[in-house]
Amino acid sequence: MGFVPNDRAKAVVDGVKKFLDERVIPLEPMLVTDGFVKMLPKLAELRAEAKARGLWAPFLPESLGGRGLTLVEYAYVSEALGRSPVAHYVVNCQAPDVGNMELLHQFGTDEQKKEWLGPLSRGEMRSCFGMTEPENAGSNPVWLSTRARKEGSDYVIDGRKWFTSGAEGSKVCIVMAVTDPDAPPHARATQILVPTNTPGFELVRNISVMGEPGGDWASHAEIALRGVRVPQSNRLGPEGAGFLLAQERLGPGRIHHAMRWIGVAERCFELMVKRAATRELSPGKPLGTQQQVQFWIAESRAEIDAARLSVLDCAERIDRDGAAAARDSISTIKFFVAKILNDVIDRAIQTHGALGMTDDTPLAWWYRHERAARIYDGPDEVHKASLAKRILARAGMPSKKD
Repeated sequence: MGFVPNDRAKAVVDGVKKFLDERVIPLEPMLVTDGFVKMLPKLAELRAEAKARGLWAPFLPESLGGRGLTLVEYAYVSEALGRSPVAHYVVNCQAPDVGNMELLHQFGTDEQKKEWLGPLSRGEMRSCFGMTEPENAGSNPVWLSTRARKEGSDYVIDGRKWFTSGAEGSKVCIVMAVTDPDAPPHARATQILVPTNTPGFELVRNISVMGEPGGDWASHAEIALRGVRVPQSNRLGPEGAGFLLAQERLGPGRIHHAMRWIGVAERCFELMVKRAATRELSPGKPLGTQQQVQFWIAESRAEIDAARLSVLDCAERIDRDGAAAARDSISTIKFFVAKILNDVIDRAIQTHGALGMTDDTPLAWWYRHERAARIYDGPDEVHKASLAKRILARAGMPSKKD
């Protein structure tokens, strides 16, 4: 692997960088001062412009209005988009919609694709994904309390979800619910499409994250499902295959996240270097003359480059051999890149001093929101333990039943 984008990916990356510099990044102060909801009219204009520039949903096939990029090709695009907090949204590549579109494209029925995938791919609606529950440890995803029982031709769903990202303003939620509590742990749950206007589906609150509840797509909701009734035709994939589908979603989704994190880290690195080169401690003595700052810059450069190579290698493995064969790499990039991201943001804030704590730069926004990178999609500790166990098993260490 050459770790250089091919001509097709490079064309999209170059277009994204130009679009961000000219149109998206200048609007960032509005995000931190006014909030995401007040940005929506401006963002709608940018989304129309992204379509006109041929940057729309490049991960989707051309038949759905995208560019048909492979996972490796899209990885470069996701990094470029990561340089701005709203860029993925502007080009319709935002989580969780990107993963939901991939699920619907791969497993949805013709009717489901017409009703949900088409509008999602065109940016006419948004979706959310309801899996994590307040009652149960997110590190144990097979432990779910939400139940879906059959009544006639319907499912009736009861349960509670939280950190359902982007639920406010979404039109449909893919809900993970136990349909057979007596089945083996990984075959108990099913993914069910639940329109958010269904009676009994309640957005309880937007959860305040480090003092910010957010709004619309930029929010994390607590959801209550009380006797929510939907037809069994809303089931996504086979019954009991909820975790299988989630794993299919996880591999590409990890690449999307990790490359976005690298884009964030690159932008923070740029801000840190500029600050070190131009901020004077005294006349004629810039901050960058301090050895500790030089260490931060050198360490950050090495770590970001190493992270990028790891993620691209993982993406190539998934493209070539599938997500199951790349399982070790998928675990590795999760904890490896998440830590580098947080370290680079922290160094950039420290380099900016008091300015770094303000909303005059995007650093404080990223500090609030990207600390979760070490928690969501499974805490880093779980991925480290899982990776180590697989490595030890291949070396002949007997497994221990928990």
